[in-house]
Formats: sequence, structure tokens, C-alpha cells
Amino acid sequence: MQLITNDKFVSVEHRVLANRQGPRISVASFFSSSMRPNSRVYGPMKELVSEENPPKYRDITIKEYSKIFFEKGLDGTSHLSNIRI
Repeated sequence: MQLITNDKFVSVEHRVLANRQGPRISVASFFSSSMRPNSRVYGPMKELVSEENPPKYRDITIKEYSKIFFEKGLDGTSHLSNIRI
């Protein structure tokens, strides 16, 4: 969402806060389109880009995005920094 909305909706760092009042619910969601590679290019939506709000990310394919994501590893930083303009 962060990529296609040009930072209008920014991803938050995942953290778990335990020992709070009330039940805690977690929902795991997995999305992958790398199983069916295609040449479609993803980037900031044209409706959210203007002279006053230029694109913050370059266009990228799912194959390239997945490669960057898996090569980066889990070091606590966003993999989107690798495609930021």
C-alpha cells in the first residue's frame, strides 16, 4: 500500500504489545503473486502523483520486488528504501 499510494498510507513497524487488558487478536495474511510471474509494472498511482507531490518510488515488477524483499532479510528496516527515488 505504501508503494502504490506514494506514502499516503505508510506501513508501520510490526510490534506486539503483551499484557494489556482485554483479548489480543492476531491475523496472519500472506499474499504472493511471485508464483505467477508477469511483466506488470507497479508504482505510485498516477492519481496520487503531481508536481506538488512527485513519485517517491520507482516503478517495479513483482519479480524484482520479491527479489529485493527476500535478499534484504530481516534487519528491521523497510525494503522500500531500495526503490525510493
